[in-house]
Amino acid sequence: MSTAQLNPRPVRVSPLIKFGRWSLLGAGILWGIYHQNRFSKREAEIREIEAREKVIRDAKLAEEKKRMYEAEIKMLEELSK
Repeated sequence: MSTAQLNPRPVRVSPLIKFGRWSLLGAGILWGIYHQNRFSKREAEIREIEAREKVIRDAKLAEEKKRMYEAEIKMLEELSK
């Protein structure tokens, strides 16, 4: 066994250290809230832009599918003649 003795009594922490710890914790929480709000606004703008672009993209894809379908039908008609 080790020769070092474990001290069963808790060590008294300086009030200055406690204040520093709690201050940093509070500052970290406030910093996180600020950045979360900032990033949330940015993501909302990005989602709005993507939603507008999705309508255009879906219309283009539907038009392309329609053209491909018509080309396939035409090719099948030519093959069956």
